Amino acid sequence: MSDGRTAEIMIAEARKAFWVMVGFLGLIWVIQVVNWAGDYGLSYSYGIRSWELDGLPGIVSAPFLHWSWAHIEGNSGPLFIFGFLAAYRGVKKFLGVTALIAVASGLGAWFTAAPSTVGAGASGLVFGYFGYILVRGAFDRHLIDIVIGVVMGLCFAYQFTGLLPAEGIGWQAHLFGFVGGIAGGYLFRDRRPAVSPDRESRSPKSTGTTATGDSRSALLKEIEDLGL
Repeated sequence: MSDGRTAEIMIAEARKAFWVMVGFLGLIWVIQVVNWAGDYGLSYSYGIRSWELDGLPGIVSAPFLHWSWAHIEGNSGPLFIFGFLAAYRGVKKFLGVTALIAVASGLGAWFTAAPSTVGAGASGLVFGYFGYILVRGAFDRHLIDIVIGVVMGLCFAYQFTGLLPAEGIGWQAHLFGFVGGIAGGYLFRDRRPAVSPDRESRSPKSTGTTATGDSRSALLKEIEDLGL
């Protein structure tokens, strides 16, 4: 596949990722209006009720529900940023990562929160996408994703405080969502074919190409793939 064609595919996937996140945020805000009008009855009814079997379906519905306007406002910005960065390389893979994070976050909260506690909110996904972005570059060996992971880790370092136990905060969902995101980075990594003997014979040592030159070429190709 030519570099131009690869760049076109990357840009198309980035557009899809943008609109997927716009749609997701639009949906949770519409639900928030209905939830608020009903005195947050949806959150109580369809959140994750820990240690109760009939609360397990909340694993699917809880990420769409919040407890207040401040709650959804606090989640929306990071959710869009991290969600887009998690999805821009492929929406199909992103949906698989999202499912894994939601299950890990929901089950973790269901098992570890105090009995009959009701949890709701997209923060488990937020922390899951954050963890996924931090490690994806290392597992996929994409230099651009490594840079993105480092930059996001530095810019949003305060997010790590949300992984610590705190009263009144569903830190269990945060922690297990974060773990789910890291697991997603490994399970959904790019699996590249083994290098053929002919290709090995044309290694930098045999062709006179330096390792530094190869690294620079790889970085330039990553930038081209992103259409930058």
